[in-house]
Amino acid sequence: MSVSPVLPLAARRTCLLAGAASLLGLAGCAATRSTERAEPYANQEWLQSGANRIANLSLRDNLQSIRRVQTTLYRRNPREWRKSAANVDDASQRAWDAVLKGPDLPELRGATGIEAIRLAFETGPQAYQGDRVAALVVGWASMLKQANGGTWEQTMIDGVDAENSYRAARNFEISLWLISSKTAPDGQPLLLATEISERGRNLVADRELSKVVARLDLLAAQADEKYRRAALDFGQNWVMGVVMPFFTMLPK
Repeated sequence: MSVSPVLPLAARRTCLLAGAASLLGLAGCAATRSTERAEPYANQEWLQSGANRIANLSLRDNLQSIRRVQTTLYRRNPREWRKSAANVDDASQRAWDAVLKGPDLPELRGATGIEAIRLAFETGPQAYQGDRVAALVVGWASMLKQANGGTWEQTMIDGVDAENSYRAARNFEISLWLISSKTAPDGQPLLLATEISERGRNLVADRELSKVVARLDLLAAQADEKYRRAALDFGQNWVMGVVMPFFTMLPK
């Protein structure tokens, strides 16, 4: 009976290291698998923690949701964009220029956040005469920026303000309720948004604003957890980094 030759210790180590490297390579390929939503690395990203990155992605998606709602409101309420521009595209761009670059919209008289939202729904003898949809966009976007730590792009020196994020979520809920319930003096809806009729269903405002609320609530919960988990995370990292290697050295 023939006996299989036993590899020398050095050769066995080489084989084990080669196998481990292959497994790590396969794991690396799986871990870096791209998705349709993936973005290339940016220089600014090296200054961001994982929590910063999640907050920035949430802000990006929330702003996109606001744009979709703005488009729907302008389509169903053309009188609003006609107050400020010659066409709907110019009106949309005017609102976002005021949000992202300035100067502020003069008709808002410096109002941002919840004050701009209140103006958008103002009726009566001193009813707001400006573009109500633009006022909502400015109000919503400025609340999102405040909840994001007062910046459009967080780095490690920034963070989500849990209280501001929670309050912003409630203000978005109130905005959605006002859009669906607020009426003009003649009894007609102040802003048309949701539509369920024989022509079809248009629930963009409901769906997108509900997404914004959910993201803000999750960010608020994460920000609340950050300090509570700080000591526990430190302890876990210390155990995994310092103690665990000693356990691997013990004979089995």
